[in-house]
Amino acid sequence: MPSKYDFAHTNQLETVELLTARPSRIDFDAGDGLRLVVEAHAPGVFRLRFGYAHQFADDKLTPRARAVAEMLLARQEAVGEATVAPLGDAAGWRIAQGDTALEVHNDPVRVTLFKGEQRVLESALNEHTPGFGYNALDEANEAVWTAGFALGAQDRVYGLGETPGDLDRRGEDVVSDDPEHRALPLAWSPAGWGVYVNTIRRVQHAPGVAPADDAYIVTVDDTVLDLFLFAGEPGEVLNQYTALTGRAGQPVLWAMGVWLRQADGEMPTQTAALIERLREQQLPLDAVALAQPAAWSFQADKPLLEWDATRFPDAKQMLALFHKHNVHVCASGFPGVLLHTPLFEELEDRGWLLLKDEGGAQVFDGTPASGGKPFGLLDLTHRDAYSLWVERHRQLIEDGLDAPAGDAQPDIPDNVTARGGESGPALRTIYPLLARRALYDAVAGLKVPPEGVAPGADLFPGAQRLPWQTGPAVSNDWDGLQHSLRTALSIGASGIPVQMHNVGSATAPHEAMTPELYLRWLTFGVFSANFCLEGVDRLLPWAFGEETLAHARTWLQWRYRLVPYVLGAIEDAARTGLPVQRSMAMSFPNDPQAHDWDLQYLLGPALLVAPIVRPGQQVQVYLPKGEAWWDLNTGHRYEGGSVWTVECGLGQYPVFGREGHMLCLGPAAQHTGEFNSARILDEVWMFGMPVHNPVVMRNKIRVMQMQGSSYIKGLEGLRILPSEGLEVKRRGAEVRISRAR
Repeated sequence: MPSKYDFAHTNQLETVELLTARPSRIDFDAGDGLRLVVEAHAPGVFRLRFGYAHQFADDKLTPRARAVAEMLLARQEAVGEATVAPLGDAAGWRIAQGDTALEVHNDPVRVTLFKGEQRVLESALNEHTPGFGYNALDEANEAVWTAGFALGAQDRVYGLGETPGDLDRRGEDVVSDDPEHRALPLAWSPAGWGVYVNTIRRVQHAPGVAPADDAYIVTVDDTVLDLFLFAGEPGEVLNQYTALTGRAGQPVLWAMGVWLRQADGEMPTQTAALIERLREQQLPLDAVALAQPAAWSFQADKPLLEWDATRFPDAKQMLALFHKHNVHVCASGFPGVLLHTPLFEELEDRGWLLLKDEGGAQVFDGTPASGGKPFGLLDLTHRDAYSLWVERHRQLIEDGLDAPAGDAQPDIPDNVTARGGESGPALRTIYPLLARRALYDAVAGLKVPPEGVAPGADLFPGAQRLPWQTGPAVSNDWDGLQHSLRTALSIGASGIPVQMHNVGSATAPHEAMTPELYLRWLTFGVFSANFCLEGVDRLLPWAFGEETLAHARTWLQWRYRLVPYVLGAIEDAARTGLPVQRSMAMSFPNDPQAHDWDLQYLLGPALLVAPIVRPGQQVQVYLPKGEAWWDLNTGHRYEGGSVWTVECGLGQYPVFGREGHMLCLGPAAQHTGEFNSARILDEVWMFGMPVHNPVVMRNKIRVMQMQGSSYIKGLEGLRILPSEGLEVKRRGAEVRISRAR
């Protein structure tokens, strides 16, 4: 899906003149009726908009334009303050806020972004990159803008959505509305910058793509070029990006437990029997995700949702069947209306379905969700249709459904238009956003604060606002394990806090799934945001022998012990924007050697995980420099900055605690319903002298340092495992950790 941009016919912006300067907004005249508006949007964040003057008048936005703007930005107004000073020789202006600054230069127009005295990002100028330029500009409808930024020879570029390959996206073309690219709109570099393109129109990202190998070129098919530039380390960039575009709400506790995916074609009674067997085998479980096709759809003659009568003749009885085992139910629908039904004709007449330009509703070919039958798509840009979809799902939840799921990213043709006026790339971008947001509104929208999950695999701008992304379909081999891991780390680099990993695939050949691979995959899932078992005998623990089954029981109990910590990391994401699984480049931007170990990751802030991604018990691990690390298997302390070889049997996994941190563990359980909400923690592991407050759900544990000791409040009644060389003394509600004498 190539861009229509033609560099040979680029209109390059040559000069700008200062018009007005306010603390948060500076307006420039760019000639030919164009404006450049620079906002000090937040500390370390500058917003640059190029377009016609009338396009920046907020009071003239149409209601639809305002609604789209709110879909993309959770915070519309600029909250920073800047000062403006001219550069020498009339070369431009320096806009400074705090320790960051943006210089706007003339002849031609270009920018330089500073963090302190360090230049972190600047415009690229060569025959392939005209700084800022536009092509075929039409004030009413059409324009293509370009912006180019220089890349150093060693600069890596992360983000831009999901990839099963190298997390460094340099050298890769990414097109926003191409479903194969699985794109997201944020790019950043450990060099200290981030770029977010704020639009629902088509964006082509070309970081270091030939022939412009030394530039990151952004091409935007929109009448306005709207860029946010971030200065800071990756953690700061993610923090500001998610504060700007929105952060995830709180998932429910049960979603943190083990999930099971129902086998295709299986009846609820068969799945309930499988759950009974899992309980008998003491294999913990909290949720079942019902298989496709959609569990419900519109009735043929009225806009009411009804359960699939073939599979669920009595839906409330079916839900009760699972709930009696303390298992929650997730099931999917899709916003489609089957062709050749009275309701299709009625909604087509109302204009509530996506329409073809030549008239009439667009008919889509059958999908697994529709049971293979052709359908029309409910126009979720229509306020009444959107409200209908939300309200009908709220009724399902009142009936006992625990989580609605759905993926609605069909390949919408360019000749299809929504009520809001969107078509082509804009509609392909916005439709899955609305479909998933409607499900989340249904399950969590009436709760304060919002709490719930609406799983889905679609990617779109703002996807990080909706906790619980499902993982990709994978092969049942070591490559499949790596595929799942890389997608989680890549979407995490793009701001999404959680991906659920599938432990294998029921639809892929299973011969390559050995007992060793199965346990390594399961253990990797334990030390992740979460995972889902496949509900077929050949991919459940008992299929691999008694030894594997025994190890699986142990690791699944570990999952439940980790729930308070992992949920704490998700709560942390709602404050900081950092994902649960954090890549090495994100976590250690100043250690270039760490970036080469791109399959390792931090799980929250305290644990470094080095997944085993090939057969064998010897594993090489790089422990980042500048810190010490404690082996959870042996208690051994390692200095960072070196590669170590560790031995891991099937009952072990290479996980290391970060010095100065604590790991708060809960009790073993068969499901989260067994947790005592008044006593969610059981014991605390310490990695050296505690310095940081621990990450843990509903955290009330505080650490204070004084005279070489740490004083901690909130550990009453917990077993404490200090590192070697430390001793614990309790004084009422306070715990003192000091050097052993």
